[in-house]
Order: sequence, then structure tokens, then C-alpha cells
Amino acid sequence: MKISVVISAYNEEKKIERCLKSVLWADEIILVDNQSIDNTFRIAQKYADKIFSRPNSRMLNVNKNYGFKKASGEWILSLDADEIVEEKLREEIGYAINNSQTDEGKKICGFYIPRKNIIFKKWIRHTGWYPDYQLRLFKKGKGSFPEKHVHEKIIIDGETKKMKNHLLHENYETVSQFIQKLDLYTDSEAENFISEGNRRFDLQVFEMMRNEFLKRYFAEGGYKDDLHGLILSYLMSFYYLVVYAKIWEKSGFPESKLLLTDFKKDFEKNSKEIEYWLKKISGGGIIKEIKSRLF
Repeated sequence: MKISVVISAYNEEKKIERCLKSVLWADEIILVDNQSIDNTFRIAQKYADKIFSRPNSRMLNVNKNYGFKKASGEWILSLDADEIVEEKLREEIGYAINNSQTDEGKKICGFYIPRKNIIFKKWIRHTGWYPDYQLRLFKKGKGSFPEKHVHEKIIIDGETKKMKNHLLHENYETVSQFIQKLDLYTDSEAENFISEGNRRFDLQVFEMMRNEFLKRYFAEGGYKDDLHGLILSYLMSFYYLVVYAKIWEKSGFPESKLLLTDFKKDFEKNSKEIEYWLKKISGGGIIKEIKSRLF
């Protein structure tokens, strides 16, 4: 079974070489360069079998789909420039594509691969970033992106299965990088939200922020990642505030009356939910300590 690796990149001169070196075992390496203005293209010429230059579309997945169509292998491994295939995953991929059948005799058309996200110099084992399964390996012609949203997933026509070994993801290196990408992603989120007919301007934003923080910091164990988990939970909560603000902006900044009593109810609900989680994870013994860190 031949396998083609497809990578889409824009200005990734610092990371593209490690990514490409990690897949030299593949039958074919394809790079779709989104008209980079750094040395990404030059570096890739040393390793890639095919390089295509495409406009740097805000809908990133358009160029990924383009690369899928250019692949000649029976299987496609889709990667980002900041991802690395480790040796154990390489071995598992080789075994998987040559034994792609379920116990019921059905053919597997795609595989979900867990990712180790390195954020701010640490492997984030909780906070919603692990195991972070991504559908990256699939049979050619069986998978593609819908091209509607930057955070959309590959859609597979057929059976799927999960792999055990990791894809290493060198994710956010700095807070500035996080904020730059947040600006890009929230634009897409806001546009998608409006396109689906959602235009509520009330306390929904605070509910979204609260739920995101509670989910990441408590339900998904962000507190186990210590300060990294706390800051990332707050940053992802802030993400939804920016989404909401951009929806408001794209709708012409309409005025909306908000009552102080509404805020009071929301904050009381927030306090009760935090109290619940603190008691659940600590038995109530360290509530004061964690509260002082949160507020």
C-alpha cells in the first residue's frame, strides 16, 4: 500500500524541516505552499516530491483538499507543518494500512490519531488538549474537508478506527502567537455563527465563557496542568468573548439593554458552579486556596 503525506504550510521555515524529516519513509511527500514569503518553499525542495504554490486562503482547508487530489498513494496522511510523526506512530501506520479491516470484516477507511500538544513549552495532558484525536490517515477518495469553517474536521465516507501512538504537535510557543491565531479563528467562528442564523445579544456570551472555563479547568482536568491549565482555560474563555464581540461588530454594533439584576443572577450561577467543582475535586479542603488563584 502506497502512502502519500500531504502538508499545507505558510511561513513555517522554523518547523517545516522537522515535519518533513519525520515522514521521509513515506512513498510520496506533497507540500502545498500557501505563497510563503520566508524560506518554507526552499527548505521543502530538499525533501518533498511535489510542491504546489497556492494563494493563502483564509479558508485553510481549501489548499489541503487540493493536496489530497494531487496524491498518488492509496492512503493519505494529512499533516500540518508543526506536527511530527514519531517512530512508534510510523510503525503503527504501516501496520494499519496493510491490515485495515474490523473484526466484522468491514474495511477501515480512516484512522484517528491522538496528538501530544506542546503549548508554552509543556505537554498539556489535560485542559481539553489530550488525547485530542484527529482524523489524519485515510484512503484516497474517502476523505475531505467541507471547506466551511477553519476548525472543521475531515469527513470520511466509511468506517474509522483509533490509533494508539501519538502525533507530536508543536502548538503555541508564545502568548502572542496564541492571540494572533485567535484573531484569525474568531473571525471564522463569528461568520459561521451568523451564517447559521444566530444573532443573540444578551448574557449568552457570559454563559459561553463560563461554560468554556468550567469545562476546561474542571471537567477536563485543567487544574492538573497547574498554571498552564489555569491560563489556557482563561484564554479559551476569552476566545468566546472575542467571538461574541465580532458577531456584534459584524451585525453593526446594535444596542441592547442589559440589567444589573441579570448580571447578578449570572455571577451567582457562576459562583455556585465553581463551588460545586471545587468540592468535587478536593472534598472542600482547598476551596479557599483555589478561589484565591481564580479571583
